[in-house]
Amino acid sequence: MYRYDEFDHAFVQQRVSQFRDQVNRRLVGELSEDEFKPLRLMNGLYLQLHAYMLRVAIPYGVVSSKQMNKLADIADTYDKGYGHFTTRQNIQFNWPSLKDIPDLLAELACVEMHAIQTSGNCIRNVTTDPFAGVSADEVEDGRVYSEILRQWSTLHPEFTFLPRKFKFAVAGAHEDRAAVKFHDVGLYLRKNDQGEIGFEVLVGGGQGRTPMIAKTVREFLPRQHLLSYMESIMRVYNQFGRRDNKYKARIKILVHETGIDEFRRLVDAEWDKTRDLNYDLPEGELERINAYFKPPAYEIFDHGEQQRDLELQKFQAPEFANWVRASVTGHKQPGYGVVSISLKPVGGIPGDATSEQMRVVASLSEKYSLGEIRVTHRQNLVLPNVKLNDLLAIWQVLNVNKLATPNVGLTGDMIACPGLDYCALANARAIPVAQRLSERFAQLKQQHDIGPMHLNISGCINACGHHHIGAIGILGVDRKGVEYYQITLGGSAFEDAAIGQIIGPSFSSEDVVNAVENIIKTYLSVRNADTENFTETFHRIGLQPFKDKLYGSD
Repeated sequence: MYRYDEFDHAFVQQRVSQFRDQVNRRLVGELSEDEFKPLRLMNGLYLQLHAYMLRVAIPYGVVSSKQMNKLADIADTYDKGYGHFTTRQNIQFNWPSLKDIPDLLAELACVEMHAIQTSGNCIRNVTTDPFAGVSADEVEDGRVYSEILRQWSTLHPEFTFLPRKFKFAVAGAHEDRAAVKFHDVGLYLRKNDQGEIGFEVLVGGGQGRTPMIAKTVREFLPRQHLLSYMESIMRVYNQFGRRDNKYKARIKILVHETGIDEFRRLVDAEWDKTRDLNYDLPEGELERINAYFKPPAYEIFDHGEQQRDLELQKFQAPEFANWVRASVTGHKQPGYGVVSISLKPVGGIPGDATSEQMRVVASLSEKYSLGEIRVTHRQNLVLPNVKLNDLLAIWQVLNVNKLATPNVGLTGDMIACPGLDYCALANARAIPVAQRLSERFAQLKQQHDIGPMHLNISGCINACGHHHIGAIGILGVDRKGVEYYQITLGGSAFEDAAIGQIIGPSFSSEDVVNAVENIIKTYLSVRNADTENFTETFHRIGLQPFKDKLYGSD
């Protein structure tokens, strides 16, 4: 894992001191809320419906056991005993008091964490594949380049006040587990015919009010040119991005209105000015950062013997077998697995973890996963380096602490934003719908019959719940003060990126769960075989059979 250098330590401590003074001035009335707002947003502090909310950065979703324990302590000391993990691999605390925020930030700084650039019109937390560095299908570790982008973008003077917030995602594997095509800039690590490492660069993706799939602006960018080319993209956006209308200020609108060919020409013209001006990372610096992410000294096992032992354990404990089936993924190192921890218990709030659960995960990480934890953009946690012969012990601890729900990747593994229960922007509640859906589809056999399923729920058009890219997406809307829910079908966050299509008129809160169940029943009745997933079936048959089931045929 990366460790802060002297610059990181110094600027985080300075920011805590500055914000302490700003908070004190707000508390004594020297600053109005309007004057305080831009200052608090620069420090990740939002004013929600009921209280302030602090969003803490977890760069590229990597957190140590020590840091997780600190987050648990903060949940107990400054919040109500829990935290909410988000789709940008961050964590949010929903109930801190303003007077306590400086002390909270000071505690975060002690474990090399902060809330800088988690809000505002700047480059936000860079996200990547939660399996980076351990995936067998990886071209190269995306965490290395995410850290390079983090250092480059932090407090960059040109990119502190962009037309709108800006999001990067990096994926180093053949399977896209980072929703790269729905980011302002997406980077796929590629290897060319000469065996050189570089990037396919995509621009103009995003969700929200105007969902768009990113377009490729450069097929192959040699890795040594990463920063100069990113700087060129950002300069073009800063110069031409709209500032007169926040709904049209994202780079996706600029790319759409300019056209990808003209946008590419503008970027290349800017790049010609900068590519030879020492903008790029020296090879020695790349090696230094890469060393932080070098593979650990894995143990060597008799893989066949481990597999036999695991199969016997699964045979003896069917519940354990169900959990392994859903939660354990192959590792590049024989004898190891990647363990996903579902934060989606039946009837629970997606992404929430209590302080005690955080401590449990921290303890398991320390004992069984080299002290490292990952946060996924689907609001789950990951132990990336687990020996296969430790799986049973891990499951037993998780099971006692309500962290062993075997639904990762299935219908119960929903993304849901906080919605109208917390968020001042929301039109409708997302959490209760997610809870009711998880109860309706609680039976594991039913979830396995349905197969892989991304069911995503947002409480407003800003799409923090990624409803646009769910196989089934649910969007909360307000109809004269009454909550309704619009359903979209066929979205995908993967390489076959797709934006879901609206099926028809929205449903009341009372009817939406039944509507989703009817959609799934229709899918099960028309799919070609057990191997055809929902999105494949939808793209084969289209909307009409689902519309007929929900609304009746004409």
